[in-house]
Amino acid sequence: MKTWLLIFLFFASTGLLAQQHLPVPVIFDTDIAPDYDDVGALTLLHAFADDSEAIILATISSNAFETTVPVLSVLNTYFNRPGIPIGVTKTVVPRKECSQRWAQAVINKYPHPVRSNEEAMDAVQLYRKILSSQPDTSVTIVSVGFFTNLAALLRSKADSWSALDGRSLVIKKVKHLVSMAARIGPDGKSGYEFNVMVDAAASRIVFDEWPTPVTISGYEIGEKILTGIRLIHNDSIQNSPVKDAFQIALTKDNNTTGRNSWDETAVLVAVRGIAPYFNFRKINLAIEDDGKDVLVPGEKFTYLTFRQTPEQIAQVIEDLMMHQPMQHSRQ
Repeated sequence: MKTWLLIFLFFASTGLLAQQHLPVPVIFDTDIAPDYDDVGALTLLHAFADDSEAIILATISSNAFETTVPVLSVLNTYFNRPGIPIGVTKTVVPRKECSQRWAQAVINKYPHPVRSNEEAMDAVQLYRKILSSQPDTSVTIVSVGFFTNLAALLRSKADSWSALDGRSLVIKKVKHLVSMAARIGPDGKSGYEFNVMVDAAASRIVFDEWPTPVTISGYEIGEKILTGIRLIHNDSIQNSPVKDAFQIALTKDNNTTGRNSWDETAVLVAVRGIAPYFNFRKINLAIEDDGKDVLVPGEKFTYLTFRQTPEQIAQVIEDLMMHQPMQHSRQ
């Protein structure tokens, strides 16, 4: 028997050949506009896709503000994936604006084939279309905005895309939900967090009824991880909507230390896993009428805690945020 065959049989028998990780299929659900850590998060996702660590199935906005779809189109186009499906909630609320106007600036400067929210598919319809076409229990949803779309998905009915109702479709197709949401203070008490509060009724539905494993990166995680300063001072990066968004917003905020990296942590964990960056504890949360998240008995959610220091994690995240588009996209 030839030497190469003996080597192959040895590795096959030990299972080492099966240890290569397949790319994670991701639907990215964002409120992109009121903050710009969403830009960093989507940049991480494109970097992972270029390295065959992820497949971006769709980018969907939970925010009806007019810049959301064009910004998603700008970023997808910049990273040579202009054909990624884009969805948006068609409800009149939530509608959170981009007060720093970084979104308007990158829309005016960079090409984007999807020009308006009206040109994008309804968020729930896109969810149902994408999920129905995927292998069972394969999709990871990364939610870094409001829970508007996810609650509507759970309550959706059978349609031309699937004979299943929304909850059944999620059970069949979704493997994991990773969310930047909620807040637990240093005193161990829960509190208020923007993503949860904006559409509290939707948040309650998702926290009460979501039927797959859920990992949560809380406010206090991303609050301590600061990024963006190295990015905006990197002279080798030119004509980048990512750099422009951070440069405009950080300058307007007179911020010289970096932006809190809330949303980036959710993408990092969704694709690469909790270790080696974080530890976790098992908790349960209920959402009150005003959007306050309250600790209740149970272990429904995997809730991140620090393992590496915030500075170590910031280094990893900002390195990924400086990723440049590949000449030929793999997706």
